[in-house]
Amino acid sequence: MNFELTEDQKTVQEAAREFAQKRVTPLAREMDEKEEVPQEILQELAELGYFGIRVPEKYGGLDLDMLSYTLMLEELAKVSAGLMIVVSAHNTLFCEGLVQFGSEQLKQKYLPRMAKGELIGAYCLTEPGSGTDAGGMATTALLRGEEYIFNGTKSFVTNGGIADIFLVFALTKPELKSKGISGFVVEAKSPGLSLGAAEKKLGIKCSDTREISFSDTPVPKENLIGEENHGFKMALTILNHGRIGVGAQALGIAEAALEESIRYSLQRKQFGQPIANFQAIQFKLADMAMRIEAARWLVYQAAHLQASGKPFTKESSMAKLFASEMCNYVANEAVQIHGGYGYMKEYPVERYFRDARITEIYEGTSEAQRIVISRELLRD
Repeated sequence: MNFELTEDQKTVQEAAREFAQKRVTPLAREMDEKEEVPQEILQELAELGYFGIRVPEKYGGLDLDMLSYTLMLEELAKVSAGLMIVVSAHNTLFCEGLVQFGSEQLKQKYLPRMAKGELIGAYCLTEPGSGTDAGGMATTALLRGEEYIFNGTKSFVTNGGIADIFLVFALTKPELKSKGISGFVVEAKSPGLSLGAAEKKLGIKCSDTREISFSDTPVPKENLIGEENHGFKMALTILNHGRIGVGAQALGIAEAALEESIRYSLQRKQFGQPIANFQAIQFKLADMAMRIEAARWLVYQAAHLQASGKPFTKESSMAKLFASEMCNYVANEAVQIHGGYGYMKEYPVERYFRDARITEIYEGTSEAQRIVISRELLRD
């Protein structure tokens, strides 16, 4: 096996690292406190092509492989997990879905502007009454003439308040339950579509998360993605890609937490010497580094399999599960190493600790990942 990155992949990684360190690091704490991403940062991301990094060149994107994309997300997550998920939700959950399942008409209409960052996308699956049980959704999209009429509410929509366009899953045949779900492109300016208040979150605070409600919202028939009543499988397929992104996010947070812990342990003195000299601290650092490396190769392997056109459902769930649990472990240890200072907002490990928690929850909880993995094992 060859674990070496290609020169192109190294270039993507280095460019993302330079942008993240120079432009985002100085703003990361402020973005967390203000709970927003400055417009100029979004504009710079667009100029770098990061809103179209996985979009085919024929639609104006960079059309980079999944591992290159993963490396970019990892570097962004190291400085701001909240900013990273803005980019990931747009690319992996919306653009990836449209590229895979959308009609040529929809691709031509939306992807060029999305690749330029002129339109920001969001993914709407979860509802107040259906999370892991996505098939238990209640939002309906009933065909009336040449339009589908939407009614219902979607919750925890990442990019909800800044999105121009949504990939929405709804029941087109309610009596069929999960077998009657379809996917649609819905513009934010559609009549009857309304936004809830921004959610106040524990972590990833600069990403906009809120409810999206539909009240007799008309959506053109041609905005259907794929076949009618085949949306449930499509939604899960898209999430397989998203889980690689969450794995990259967890990896980036953990790497930042380890780096801060090493730096602090070399500077902080107790009993007349740096705490890095104490075996208790050394063992913590060793365990943190070991788990990060294990997670790295699970995440990179899942990205490589996707890029190679091979099955990756089990591997993406493994990567997401292991990396997210690793991230929470590492972030917790980072706070412990910092002691009382780790509990203070002055030190970034406090933010890493808060940001880490969501990685075990969204795009499939840790419990859900174990279900996916075991099913794949038993199927094999």
